[in-house]
Amino acid sequence: MTKQQWQGWGAGEQAEQHYLVEPRALAGGGDIRHISEFLGASGWRDRSTPGGPLAMQSPDRQVRIVYDPYVQPGGWTIHGTANGHNDEWSAHLGRQTPVEIIAGLTDALTQPRTAHAPNVWAPLQAQNWHTRPEGRHYAATSPDGSAWMHYRQNPEGEALWWTGAKDRHGNGWSAQLTPSTPMHLLQAFAAELASPEPVMRPRGRVPHSDRIRTRSVSVLPSQLTAWQQARITAARAATWARSSARGPRPRTTARPHTPTGGSTRTRR
Repeated sequence: MTKQQWQGWGAGEQAEQHYLVEPRALAGGGDIRHISEFLGASGWRDRSTPGGPLAMQSPDRQVRIVYDPYVQPGGWTIHGTANGHNDEWSAHLGRQTPVEIIAGLTDALTQPRTAHAPNVWAPLQAQNWHTRPEGRHYAATSPDGSAWMHYRQNPEGEALWWTGAKDRHGNGWSAQLTPSTPMHLLQAFAAELASPEPVMRPRGRVPHSDRIRTRSVSVLPSQLTAWQQARITAARAATWARSSARGPRPRTTARPHTPTGGSTRTRR
């Protein structure tokens, strides 16, 4: 073992330049493994075909997530089948939708619902978004005006959720979600959309926009791996905990035993 090898974790690595980007809604798509590896660690099955789009299916086969960069305009499609609690629903998100924001929705798909009634607008209002009714619609806009989330309804009564972000030159993304999309998923998505925390992008993957602010940071490859592994480990631990809670409870009392014959002997 050389001195360089035993100096510690990450010894001999070269730091790579990354950027912390804000607002996160204009940071670009990012690494899709942020979503797919978390889902895989949560028990979702990878249904992708070699050379084809990413496809993930929930353990109960109720939800399917596809990321297809090979078609125009490309992007994410999430489809949930009807069940006893929800109607069929779907979401379509542009390929430049930041994975950290999409993960608000997809991570929530792996977690049990809370007992609290969801409120889509609450996380936006908590970050000082401007919320207002607009006739048949209800709208929320970020403080800098670059991102939005609307509930829109036409005169025929057809409705949809419409959200996205764009800079002054029209660069960005948009997404549409059916009105039947479960509200707790929309709330989780809104919370990540409005989060003031910057997101990290490697050099060469930062969009050119006068609406974003960046800060250069040097990051070791092992640090990036460790951060993603921590996210995967958390997903596995949560999945194991839920599985254990659903399983049979351990026996807390001894099983009654009747001797089959002869006298019993006490062991000393």
